[in-house]
Amino acid sequence: MKKIGFLLLTTLLISCHAEVKKEDLNKLNGYWEIKQVKLSDGENKDYKVNETIDFFELKNNSGFRQKVMPQLDGTYRTNGIKETIKIIEKDHTFFIEYQTNYGKWQEEIVEIADSTLVLKNKINLEYTYKKFKPFSLK
Repeated sequence: MKKIGFLLLTTLLISCHAEVKKEDLNKLNGYWEIKQVKLSDGENKDYKVNETIDFFELKNNSGFRQKVMPQLDGTYRTNGIKETIKIIEKDHTFFIEYQTNYGKWQEEIVEIADSTLVLKNKINLEYTYKKFKPFSLK
């Protein structure tokens, strides 16, 4: 009986998970702020304040990601380093492939919506982002 309950619960959790669709990939464009990291042991690390945020620019499934620092006047500072990105589809699952002069890696797009982005890397760290809302003291 316990096995049946576990299977039903697992099936329910999997079916509630939003499927990433090709037409949603353009939602990646813009500024994203890390909200939480789920560690491989299930523990969560919450981020209340972030000095840097991620800016994604994607056109025709390729583009870049760049770390930027929001400024009080509404502008952004950066060190100019961009990671080349490409969207790859494998078995109906989408991945962001990153490449720099120092390495190449992938993250699975677990969820993407107007205000939420969830990425998972190969060691099962799951990064939850929220869309960054700019501010200005001008």
